[in-house]
Amino acid sequence: MKFKNLREFIALLEDRGELRRIKAPVSCELEITELADRAVKSGGPALLFENVVGYDIPVLINAFGTHQRMAWALGVEHIEELTQRVQKTLGLLQGPPSGLMNKLRTAGDLVGIAKTQPKTVKRAPCQEVILIGEEADINMLPALKCWPMDAGRYITLPLVITRDPESGRRNVGIYRMQIFDGHTTGMHWQTHKVGAHHYRVGEAREIEKLDVAVALGGDPTTVWTGALPLPPDMDEMMVSGFIRDEAVEMVVCKTVDLEVPAEAEFVLEGYVIPGELRPEGPFGDHTGYYSPAEDYPVFHLTAITHRRNPIYPTTMVGKPPTEDYYMGTAAVRLLLPAMRLTVPEIIDINMPAEGIFHNLLLVSIKKEYPGHARKVMYALWGLGLLMLTKTIIVVDHFVDVQNLSEVAWRVTNNIDPARDVVFVEGPIDDLDHATPVPKYGSKMGIDATAKGPMDGRTREWPPDIVMSEEIKRLVDGKWKEYGI
Repeated sequence: MKFKNLREFIALLEDRGELRRIKAPVSCELEITELADRAVKSGGPALLFENVVGYDIPVLINAFGTHQRMAWALGVEHIEELTQRVQKTLGLLQGPPSGLMNKLRTAGDLVGIAKTQPKTVKRAPCQEVILIGEEADINMLPALKCWPMDAGRYITLPLVITRDPESGRRNVGIYRMQIFDGHTTGMHWQTHKVGAHHYRVGEAREIEKLDVAVALGGDPTTVWTGALPLPPDMDEMMVSGFIRDEAVEMVVCKTVDLEVPAEAEFVLEGYVIPGELRPEGPFGDHTGYYSPAEDYPVFHLTAITHRRNPIYPTTMVGKPPTEDYYMGTAAVRLLLPAMRLTVPEIIDINMPAEGIFHNLLLVSIKKEYPGHARKVMYALWGLGLLMLTKTIIVVDHFVDVQNLSEVAWRVTNNIDPARDVVFVEGPIDDLDHATPVPKYGSKMGIDATAKGPMDGRTREWPPDIVMSEEIKRLVDGKWKEYGI
């Protein structure tokens, strides 16, 4: 299944009973958040608010708020289908295939990948209406004030597009934007994000202005791709095309030298000035706590373009789980094959909702030598944004890391804290409030694998309690007879 734009995805969700149209009047200040929070925490549907007080633009929220909807957004019934596809593609790149038929299939696959590169079009739905200069006003958007102590209304699901001033490579990221007035917002790209790197390069090169474009909406895969923690040199639009098996159409902006998804609902065009900062926040964040007011760059609006009769896509975050958990879990499954290229002993990983991604990572491995669990910890801390992971727990290959009850049982039984807990220091997520100083602190690794002679253990490790297969078959055969 493929979606050309957000509307086609909405139609599918409605057809499958996964979307509710809300016709009652609602406020974009707090009320929509409360409704969305109840929906996501109960496994409820996507919500399309058609009567937002003070606005004539419908608001879509919780579109990605279950594992099933997230899979549909990416064009599959189950996310593991994509994991397997990525695994196959990476296998093509690792070594030459043997046999004529395999070589022909490989050539066809690689040609198919090449065809999914983004392509530029001259006309686009996102530019059906063009507002430039004073005509453009950010306040036209029904942006949410999510939580009572938020500093104002925020754009929470923007695809922020920038270009590296040195290499010219494009980056797309999702960074919240506090609306200051009709023509300026905050640009909350955190220290370790690629957008922030582009900004620092702009400062170092004394660039007067750094072009920025912000797309709201588009096909659901492209919207989600902005949240992927990709390597800096990898184009999110190319990855979106690969997942969709169809190129993302892009169009050149009207006032800045950037391209945006042609099927977006809204596009905000503008710039940031390197060196210009302004307090942004507080904001009720995905940690479940308010992030405090801090200085961030200022986005200056030059134009707004949009579809006729646009839809405003948004999200909310807070105490987990919220919609971003389902988006992030899909990213973990997609990137797992790439992680195995560097750390091949990984069997599976899980980043539970309660760990808000950077606080807890569970990983199962097939242990082969002394110190193997620690080697995996250090390797993961060296992989991109996994450097921010505050706690890594390593368990044996036979432990199901998706089963938190089993993990808790294994960990609490298996560890000798003095031997199995390791502390290191390094970069910490901007939003972490527990460290004595911002952005730097300690991290913990826990080796919860079973220990044996190769670990220097002399005591016998006890076997698991497991019923015999003979008795299991006996009970299965007599189940109806028991009358239970």
